[in-house]
Amino acid sequence: MTSQAADAPEPVAASRRSKITPEREREFFDAVLDQIRECGYESVTMEGVATTTRCSKSTLYRQWKTKPQFVAAALRANRRVRFAGIDTGSLAEDLRRAARAAGDWSGKDTKLLQALSHAMTVDQELAQALREALVDPEIAALQEMLRRGVERGEVPAGHPALEYIPAMMFGVLRVRPVLSGHYADSDYLVRFVEAAVLPALGLT
Repeated sequence: MTSQAADAPEPVAASRRSKITPEREREFFDAVLDQIRECGYESVTMEGVATTTRCSKSTLYRQWKTKPQFVAAALRANRRVRFAGIDTGSLAEDLRRAARAAGDWSGKDTKLLQALSHAMTVDQELAQALREALVDPEIAALQEMLRRGVERGEVPAGHPALEYIPAMMFGVLRVRPVLSGHYADSDYLVRFVEAAVLPALGLT
């Protein structure tokens, strides 16, 4: 990869901000996130993304002034709520389905979280974008599942475990690669929900 000096933005006039099609923008975003997963955040440069996507470095700098702003935009554009729409009428089954959904994307998203972990501690915009893209929407969806379960009377409103279910679900995604070298797949996560999450809530 090139040095930071070589990756400095080329002088561009503000009035020359380029017009990029949504399809081309998606190509840029996919390229930078894929490179982060493979090489780590610190190794990725605007020049490297420009080479991969066959554009000029100045094109990227006209649209996004810095690498952190570029990556933050890519994260926000990549926002998808995997837990959205899960509503079986049973909290236990909702959580099992959430586990299966999480297992389908855990490797890709966990790898991205790991690659960005250090950068998040020094760049608040990047940290906020990551939370908005990968964390906050899923937590909100989990909390909605729990709220419905409470309304149906499956779990008491004051149950002390309710507060910790999102941490349990996200925690196992992050920690399994550290403990075993494997990402948490769907089978593993369903077993985790059945062995730890449901008993914590008094469910079966």
